[in-house]
Amino acid sequence: MDASHSLWMFFLLTLGIIVLPGMDMAYVAGHALQSGWRGGALALAGIVAGGVVHVLLNLSGLAALLMLMPGAFQLMLVAGSLYLGWIGWQMLRSAWTVAAPAGAQPAAAVKVQAPAGVFFSGMANCLLNPKAYAFMLAVFPAFLRSPERAPLAQALWLTLIIAANQIVVYGAVLLVSTGARQWGRPGGGGAASQRWLAGGVGALLLGMAAATLAQLR
Repeated sequence: MDASHSLWMFFLLTLGIIVLPGMDMAYVAGHALQSGWRGGALALAGIVAGGVVHVLLNLSGLAALLMLMPGAFQLMLVAGSLYLGWIGWQMLRSAWTVAAPAGAQPAAAVKVQAPAGVFFSGMANCLLNPKAYAFMLAVFPAFLRSPERAPLAQALWLTLIIAANQIVVYGAVLLVSTGARQWGRPGGGGAASQRWLAGGVGALLLGMAAATLAQLR
């Protein structure tokens, strides 16, 4: 079998892309730090669902059409960057509020997003990620045709590989972030650790948004 059609090679390429720090990883870490296991799991589920939608867009040709329309693709990059920056700003605000004096209103420390909002925002975060579009257009089509399987069956296998890599990589991020959140609770290893972790992720998201916008000039 030709190496370009190897599911094993596609697995390695997908893993190499997903393991790089980016919007999706930061989104899972942010919600895990703010809302714990449930919030991070909902964010992860939304991102996996967004990956499935990416495959459907690629199969329908809409992703290629976006890339052929510079104006539409630029608009998508701007929208994705602004959305990423908004998430980062919300995390920074939460981190600052957590640092308020002990007598301050505790309910304002973390504004918990509705479960459906976390899930669909995770989908939007994945769908507005330019790295995902570049991967789907540059790599995915090369593996879609296989002498061993029909295109639909091959697309299903590729989708499962993408989802599995997302679950493994972002699941590890979820576990680490949840553990850091527990460690940051009072008596858990540092009074201000959770605030610094959430603030650091928020600042990272803002920096990534600014870097993407700067490249559009």
